[in-house]
Amino acid sequence: MFYRFAKFVCRAALLLLRRWKVFGNGQLPPGQGMIVVANHVSYWDPIVVGCALNRRIYFMAKAELFDIPVLGTLIAKLGAFPVQRDGADRSSIRRALELLDAGKVVGIFPEGTRSKTGELLNPHMGAAMLAIKGGVPLLPVAVSGTRGFWGKVRVNIGQPINTSASNRRKVSRTELVDLSQDVMVEIKRLLAVIEK
Repeated sequence: MFYRFAKFVCRAALLLLRRWKVFGNGQLPPGQGMIVVANHVSYWDPIVVGCALNRRIYFMAKAELFDIPVLGTLIAKLGAFPVQRDGADRSSIRRALELLDAGKVVGIFPEGTRSKTGELLNPHMGAAMLAIKGGVPLLPVAVSGTRGFWGKVRVNIGQPINTSASNRRKVSRTELVDLSQDVMVEIKRLLAVIEK
């Protein structure tokens, strides 16, 4: 209930204040586990991506955000869960896999941090690893114009990228690197369309 209300308010604000426009299909099939991956330039990005898709997204968020009074409680109520960024965080990996196994949508910013220049950063391999281990597709999403408070916000939703091998315990580093790079190439392509 709270998630739907927050989404309604945020969508209204994006439409009125940011001339928000969504390209691509935001209607995700119900009950299918999926990982949404997007570029990251602003604190607005999770809100914008969450509003563009019809299903609830459980975002992985840096653990430090949960220590901020009010904000930490708010994002936890919205379904975000913490991840320690300085190494393999087994509890966050376990939480993500549980959500995917239950048919939920997990949101990850594979760059790991906001890009200060707007240029795409090299991806971490966590999203690719979770997709392969969880046997779920990756959905690339590009966001543009989220910096500041007044610019036009554009979202471009791509096609799901299916992982060729799924539900495996062992995955080679080469596979993870290749899949991570493929996702970023697709996000770059989607970004180019809305930044023309």
